[in-house]
Amino acid sequence: MDDDSSILRYVDDDRRAEVAARVEELLAEMSLEEKAGQLTQENAGFLTGTDVGRSDTAEAIGDGEVGSLLNVEDIEDARKFQEIAVEESPSGVPLLLALDVIHGYRTLFPMPLAEAAAWDPDLAERTADVAATEAAACGVHWTFAPGIDVTRDPRWGRILETAGEDPHLASEYARARVRGFQGDDLAADDSLLACAKHYLGYGASEAGREYNTVDISETTLREMHLPPFRAAVDEGVGTVMNAFNVHERIPASGHEELIEGVLREELGFEGFLISDWNSFGEMIVHGAAADREEAAEKAIEAGSEMDMVSGVYTDHLADLVREGKVSEERVDEAVRRILEIKGALGLFEDPYRYFDEDRAAERVLTEDHRTLAREAVAESQVLLENDGTLPIDAGNSVALVGAFADSQADMVDMWDGDADPDDVVTLRSALAERCDDLTYARGYERDGSVSGAAHEEAVAAAEGADVVVAAVGEPGEWGGEGASRAHVDLPGDQAELVDALAETGTPVAVTCFSSRPLIIPDVVEAADAVLESWFPGTEAGPGVADVLLGERDPGGRLPVSVPVTEGQIPIYYDRLSTGRPVPDDVALSQPPEGPGDRFHARYIDVPNDPLYHFGHGESYADVTYADWDQSTDRIDADGTVTVSVALENESDRAGTEVVQVYVHDRVGSRARPVKELAGFAKVSLEPGERREVSVDVDAEDLAFWTAEETWEAEPGEFDLYVGRSAGDVVFEGEFELVE
Repeated sequence: MDDDSSILRYVDDDRRAEVAARVEELLAEMSLEEKAGQLTQENAGFLTGTDVGRSDTAEAIGDGEVGSLLNVEDIEDARKFQEIAVEESPSGVPLLLALDVIHGYRTLFPMPLAEAAAWDPDLAERTADVAATEAAACGVHWTFAPGIDVTRDPRWGRILETAGEDPHLASEYARARVRGFQGDDLAADDSLLACAKHYLGYGASEAGREYNTVDISETTLREMHLPPFRAAVDEGVGTVMNAFNVHERIPASGHEELIEGVLREELGFEGFLISDWNSFGEMIVHGAAADREEAAEKAIEAGSEMDMVSGVYTDHLADLVREGKVSEERVDEAVRRILEIKGALGLFEDPYRYFDEDRAAERVLTEDHRTLAREAVAESQVLLENDGTLPIDAGNSVALVGAFADSQADMVDMWDGDADPDDVVTLRSALAERCDDLTYARGYERDGSVSGAAHEEAVAAAEGADVVVAAVGEPGEWGGEGASRAHVDLPGDQAELVDALAETGTPVAVTCFSSRPLIIPDVVEAADAVLESWFPGTEAGPGVADVLLGERDPGGRLPVSVPVTEGQIPIYYDRLSTGRPVPDDVALSQPPEGPGDRFHARYIDVPNDPLYHFGHGESYADVTYADWDQSTDRIDADGTVTVSVALENESDRAGTEVVQVYVHDRVGSRARPVKELAGFAKVSLEPGERREVSVDVDAEDLAFWTAEETWEAEPGEFDLYVGRSAGDVVFEGEFELVE
């Protein structure tokens, strides 16, 4: 194979020829059974899926039936397994060791959706780099991240692993996280092999129910779900993971057109594809394969190289080749890609290079890493509402109410890497160190239930304080895989407790710890300020306290729309107009009072708009959009419109602003969304500072899946919107794309 068309083009010149030669030597000497083993990953630790009941791990490695392991938690166990592979297996090929390092290893950063709320891809690159540094020092070669699914449904538990509802924002984060994990050299001792997941459309699981059916159009697939994968591939991601779902009733793991046609031929992906947990075996349950042998045949022919834990390749692939149902050339192609990755990681030169206890001790949970985690927490905080209650004065008496304010375990989610909850700093601990007079009341149990005694204690604390900080939310295990919720409100009686605190007359600031945007209109109405704090990770307390106390401006903006009620789901800003949109001059009444406001695309009982728009978030500072300009009103296919905005901080405190630029294609061969994010810029402004911010909109940012089934921008007229969110437009313009 030409090195320039494989993953080896990312290997330096001195090593490339040597790795390529070693790969071909191994392919020539391996038996079919060993090749099937290289295409097989086994679980060697805790379960992150259904129990498939596989055989003894060490014995299978020694027999050459395993090419990769996941979930090895201990560095000594990892070394032991590697020794068996290198010294006892027939060809001595090193194992590829994988772990779900989703948003940190020992130092946990805010969950990915929270990092997306920072609207700062460079920050996400830095946190991914730290995660790679820590994990690689502890024997991990490969992470199953970044998760780059796009979703519009907060009921789906895995929304926490995504960058939210917008393909442009998700693409920027995909690029950043791939760079952060993989760095410039996969063989460096502080890099991890990244894995873009889940390919493709997994974020559209019907009703937000985990593993559910996905039934979307080709246009939606191309315009919403594919762009982040295009970005990850462009950035050089080494691996991609199949999704659990079907597309056009064909399981993603066995979908040849999606894999060979789109991922490899169109996007140019050069690494290898791995199944999700047992997704090859689940093709049988889908009804798309009659048995395990057919599942193995469909997976390998579709282009899926590595099997995670189902064992169908080790059981059937060699026989499929001998029977002529699968060519050995196809198997060799798959094995070659995996061996090239192992070579790129430096495992042929030194299989034990990642097992260094001294290096691990130096690089894990360092003060620098904790400092970065604290910064990431503050930058992800989204101030939804504020009447001036925040920031609070540390010299005032503060009543802190809520079990989650004092729960280390609930500041993280199921994807906790190798983190220890004992390392987490809670909000109670952080405020106790910095507030002169802090009273704590538990208020509720983890399930949200409020006893009479707890209610009385919380109300009494509020009555005796200058300000209340009510920490509400959902338990840590309520987010992530297998954690879909039909009702995405505050569990139990927490909303009623907030209302009771507000009735005391003491100002109430709510901070919400959650895996998803919760539907909390009652809380918003009762509280004086609301801060979305997500699951913040190791430095939860200090980072959130920095914002509550005004030492940092709340840096976050919503990466998703927040519904008023579950009946609006899915709700997203880049909707289509429909044939009967609500006119700007029509005020909707509930219920409609007559034909003038009835026969539109609307609800009769709730507003169309979300509770909070995509991109929303407030600052403590008064930042105004003083003026703006666009560089041109006419561009060609290679052109750029530069939007320049003059921002002015008219307050006496530093502030943050995220300038968001949206476009609308007025007429296309397919109906176009009312707005699409085309670019953004996050800036910090000192008191009184005036600054000009520029955002480029390139012609390629206008491309879409046309009626001719091509990805291109069509000439025509475009609206240009500049503002603070999808629902808060400050300036409007227009331009034309010409041929």
